[in-house]
Amino acid sequence: MLRIADTRTGHLMEIPAAPRHLLRSCVHLPALGTGTGIGPVHLRVPLVGDVLARTAELNGLQVVTVLTTPELTPDQARALDRVMAVLGIHPPAAVGAHHPDAALGGPADVHVVAQGADTGDATGGRIEVGRVSTVLLEEGVPDPGHLLSPDRPDVLVPETADPLAVRLLLLHRPYATPVTVTGAALAEARGTLRQWRRQVADWAQEPSRPIPADLLRESHAALVEDLDVTTVLDLLADVAGRSDVPPGAKFETFAHLDRVLGLDLVRDVGHQHSPDRSTPG
Repeated sequence: MLRIADTRTGHLMEIPAAPRHLLRSCVHLPALGTGTGIGPVHLRVPLVGDVLARTAELNGLQVVTVLTTPELTPDQARALDRVMAVLGIHPPAAVGAHHPDAALGGPADVHVVAQGADTGDATGGRIEVGRVSTVLLEEGVPDPGHLLSPDRPDVLVPETADPLAVRLLLLHRPYATPVTVTGAALAEARGTLRQWRRQVADWAQEPSRPIPADLLRESHAALVEDLDVTTVLDLLADVAGRSDVPPGAKFETFAHLDRVLGLDLVRDVGHQHSPDRSTPG
């Protein structure tokens, strides 16, 4: 059973209410600024909704997600679909639904909203997602404040940034905590992804081993207790450097938890890596 910190009451609540095995989630896209692209400031809410759904599915629940949106132009709607796809956000059952209960098949168990957003008299739990701010990069480097150019809605900006680095950056802070997207933070996230993917590809060549019971228990406990993805990411960083965990078990741990993280950590499995000839010995 999942427990979230319901901002309506300030207490942890279980979702969905037992004994149902279906979670109805209503995610509310924040309003878009005039003439701006769609970026982290808007997509952190759908991203948290995606992690909620993935965590529920990992625990054997069925999930129906509806994404409510402000009025979007056709270009904005296409841009939203494209950016959600590159950030690994699973498509909701319905987008822009004005009557989410009908699309969900009943009242929502939980609403995922931007901090301070008004959902009227909607029932169900409420997850408030912290704000995202951005810092302009140096001259000649695209602004991380938007993933799509406002005048070219089908062009990803920048292509070399690895959009999943944005996902990692946003996931690395508790969902209610504000996040600042900077060039340095994105570079660090890209470096982490490259390193983990390289390590996962190497571990995949070793004999498979089961996930250690303590790692499985600790990671699942963190996820079901208010979506504590930060603890899971810290756990993976620790596991990667542990000599007492066999490579095959490291691979299984990373692959299993990536079902929630959605970082495509097994992407390089099966690809040969050239040896680093700059390293002595």
